[in-house]
Amino acid sequence: MGRAFEFRKERKFKRWAGMAKTFTRIGREIALAVKAGGDNPEYNSRLRMAIQNAKTANMPKSNIESAIKKASGKDAENFQEVVYEGYAAHGIAVLVETATDNPTRTVANVRMHFDRCGGALGTSGSVSFMFNRKAVFKVKEAGQNWEELELELIDAGLEEMKKEEDEMVLYSDFKDFGTMQKALEDLKIETSSAQLEWIPTLTKKVGDAEVEQVIKLIDRLEEDDDVLNVFHTMDMSE
Repeated sequence: MGRAFEFRKERKFKRWAGMAKTFTRIGREIALAVKAGGDNPEYNSRLRMAIQNAKTANMPKSNIESAIKKASGKDAENFQEVVYEGYAAHGIAVLVETATDNPTRTVANVRMHFDRCGGALGTSGSVSFMFNRKAVFKVKEAGQNWEELELELIDAGLEEMKKEEDEMVLYSDFKDFGTMQKALEDLKIETSSAQLEWIPTLTKKVGDAEVEQVIKLIDRLEEDDDVLNVFHTMDMSE
């Protein structure tokens, strides 16, 4: 089993390993959602997504409510969404989503992470053309007739379904996120996660020694408080 495949299995647990850091990131996701669409989740699909992901991470209800209240108050921190692009070692393209109240600090830190791991921070558009932005929903596989559901969900924007362990992963264009989310809610299908992700159009396989160097960069980026998500073109299959 290759190191990249092992890393793919490890990283979903590692993502939630630091509880305080996780709650900080979710708080920023909530802040961005409130800033973009208001504090009422009934009319803000992005906020509903952030709340669902907070629950999945076992964030207490009081913390969620506090984050929404703080984000909608007059003293709310002014977070900005900034996406950085670059290359890790061995030609692996990397996209870094951040939420920052100080872009000068954030870009300096992101550049440092790339430099120290043998990569290079690029300019806007330098690697994003290698990715498609998708809405990605994960739901339990059991208890559903997926052939029938697929037909229903196509009208809501479903493009692809894949089985992943005991879950079904549903993909649609990122612009159809709200429509897909509402369709799943109307069908009373509970999601374990709902995300906007950058999916690589082509991946690159590297040897185990090279994988370690790329993983080092991904780990450093994910440990940065300003970073929300990291996407890359490294082949994560077995």
